[in-house]
Amino acid sequence: MAGRINDDDVKAVRDAVPIDAVVSEYLQLRNAGGGNLKGLCPFHDEKSPSFQVSPGKGLFHCFGCQEGGDTIAFVMKIDHLTFSETVERLAAKAGITLRYEEGGYNPSHQRGERIRLIEAHKAAADFYREQLDGPEAEIARRFLAERGFDQDAAAHFGVGYSPAGWDHLTRFLRGKGFSDKELIASGLSQDGRRGPIDRFRGRLMWPISDTSGEIVGFGARKLRDDDNGPKYLNTPDTSIYKKSQVLYGIDLAKRDIAKASRAVVVEGYTDVMACHLAGVTTAIATCGTAFGNDHIKILRRLLMDNGSARVIFTFDGDAAGQKAALRAFEDDQKFAAETYIAIAPDNMDPCDLRLAKGDDAVRDLVEPRTPLFEFALRQIVGRYDLETPAGRAAALDEAAPVVARIKNSSSQHEVAVQLAGLLGILDTQFVVKRVGQLARWARDRGERGPAPGGPSRGGPPQQVPAPKAPSGPALNLRSPAHRTERELLKLALQKPALVSPAFDAYGADEFTAPPYAAVRQCIADAGGAEQGLAEPRDYLAAVLDAAPHDSVRNLVTELAVEVFHGKSIDETYAGMQLVQVRLRAVDRRINDVQGSLARLGSNVAPEHLAAAQNEVWVLQQYAQSLRSHGADAL
Repeated sequence: MAGRINDDDVKAVRDAVPIDAVVSEYLQLRNAGGGNLKGLCPFHDEKSPSFQVSPGKGLFHCFGCQEGGDTIAFVMKIDHLTFSETVERLAAKAGITLRYEEGGYNPSHQRGERIRLIEAHKAAADFYREQLDGPEAEIARRFLAERGFDQDAAAHFGVGYSPAGWDHLTRFLRGKGFSDKELIASGLSQDGRRGPIDRFRGRLMWPISDTSGEIVGFGARKLRDDDNGPKYLNTPDTSIYKKSQVLYGIDLAKRDIAKASRAVVVEGYTDVMACHLAGVTTAIATCGTAFGNDHIKILRRLLMDNGSARVIFTFDGDAAGQKAALRAFEDDQKFAAETYIAIAPDNMDPCDLRLAKGDDAVRDLVEPRTPLFEFALRQIVGRYDLETPAGRAAALDEAAPVVARIKNSSSQHEVAVQLAGLLGILDTQFVVKRVGQLARWARDRGERGPAPGGPSRGGPPQQVPAPKAPSGPALNLRSPAHRTERELLKLALQKPALVSPAFDAYGADEFTAPPYAAVRQCIADAGGAEQGLAEPRDYLAAVLDAAPHDSVRNLVTELAVEVFHGKSIDETYAGMQLVQVRLRAVDRRINDVQGSLARLGSNVAPEHLAAAQNEVWVLQQYAQSLRSHGADAL
C-alpha cells in the first residue's frame, strides 16, 4: 500500500509553488484590484471573468461556478489527479523531495497512474530524440532538411525518430522500470502476438504536450513507401491524452497568445514549426482532428476572449481546406474574439510558403485580412449562378441562415448588408429583414437556426411548442434580495457606466430570482454591460435580441424603462447594489458549504475537509472585505 505523504512536506509544496504561476499555465490572468487576479474560469464556460486568484493567500475562487481552494485543489480539479499525484507533480516542479510514512518511499508503487504515464512519455521523447542522430534516421533528417528545418529547429520542438524494429522503445522503457500494463495504457506500445510491441516504428516523431507543458502523446509521420499505415499516426485516446482536448504547440505558444491576445490555428506539425521559426510564435495546430469545442475553450481562457482578441485560421485553398474553413465557421460564434482566415498564394501551407518565399511571407500571411464569416459566405454564394433571379434567391436561402446565427445584432445587420452586396441584390433592406426574421424564428425555437424543412422564404414559421418561462419562485418585490437584484439590472440596462466593468464579472446564479438570472444571461450574451458605454441603443437591442422568448424580452423592456427607487442615482448608489448582490451570493455559498459539511459529519475525506475549510475561510474574508470596504472590495 502506498505510503502517506508527510504533512510537513505537503505544506512545503503548498507554500513553494505560487498559485498564480500554476493557474497562469492554463489561462490568462489580469489585475482584479486588491492584490487579486482574475480570468475566465477553466471549469465552466463564461464570457466575463468571475474566476479570481489571491496570490497572497494562495487561494482561488470562481463566483460563477463556486469552485475554489488552494494550489493543490486547482491542479487536482483541472488535471483530474488524486491528491498524492498532485503533490508529487508540484513537488517535482519545486524541487522538493517528499517523505512517505507507513513504509517509506517506493516510486514504482506510490506514484499514481497519470504521473507514471507522463514519466513514460518523457522517457520516450528522450529516446526518440537520441535516435534522430543515428544512421537509420537519415531519412528523417532529410525530410526535415527538405522542409527547411535544421538540427536546432528539431531540438527546439523535441522532434525525434522511432526505430523501424518491433520493440526498441518497449524494451527501453521496460529497462526503466515501466510495466507492460503501463506501456499499453500509455499508448506507446500495443499488443503483439508475443507481447507488447512499439506502436510507432520507422517514423518522424513530434511530442505533443498539454497546456502545462507535460508530454501526453505523439504525432508520427510516415517516411517510407513500404509503411502501410496512414500518413500521420497519433497516440490513441488514453487517460492522459484526448485528441479533441490538446493543441500541438500550445506549451510553446500560450504565453505569447495571452500577451498578444491573438492565436494562429494551422493544420499540421510542420506548419507550427514554420510559423514559430518565422516569428509567428502564437501558432498552434489540432492533432489529427477538426478544430472543435474543447479547442475553443482552451483558446478562450488564454485570450481572455474579448472583442480585441484575434483568432486567425490558415487553411489550404483546395476543396478540403474550404470545407475545414466552413466547419470552423460553424463554431465561430463561440468566440467573442474576431475570427479571420488566411490562405497562402498557390494553396501553399505555411511550411511550403516559408520554403518558397521566406519568413516575411509567413508573417505577412497571418496578418488578419479576411473575416471568417466573409470567406464562408463567399464560398456559399460562389456555388450559385448570380446572374439569374433564381440563382440569387437560392443563394440567399442558404446564406441568410448563416448570417442569422450571428448573435450581436449590430454585426448581424452589417454582415446582412454585405451579403446583399455579394448577391447583387439592390434592395438591401429586404436581405436585412430576411436575416432578422430567421434570427427571431431561431431564437423562439431556442436553437441556432431554423429546423430542417423549416420556413421557406417569406413563409410563416412552423408551429413549435411555446417556450417555458424561467422555473423557480416568482418575483417578490418585498424580498430585499429581489429588490436589490432588480435595481442592479436596471442600472446595467439604463446606466451601464455606473456598474461597469464590475457587473460583467457577476454570474447569472448570483441572481436568486430565475427571471432576473435570465436577464443577466441576456446581458452577458449581448457582450456585457460594457457594450452599453458607446452605443446605448445598439446595446439594448442586442440584449433584447439575446432574450430566449417573449417573457424575458418583456422583462428586459420593463427594467430598461422603470424608474429607480433611489433619490440620487450615482456611483455610490450603484456600488451599494453591486455589493449587496455579491455579499448575499457569498453568504449563500458559505452556508451551502457549511451545511454540506454538517450533513457529512465525520464521513468527509481529510483533503475534501481541508479544501472546504479553505473555501469557507476565503469567502468569509471576502465577505468581511465587502462589508468593510464596499465597492472598493469588488
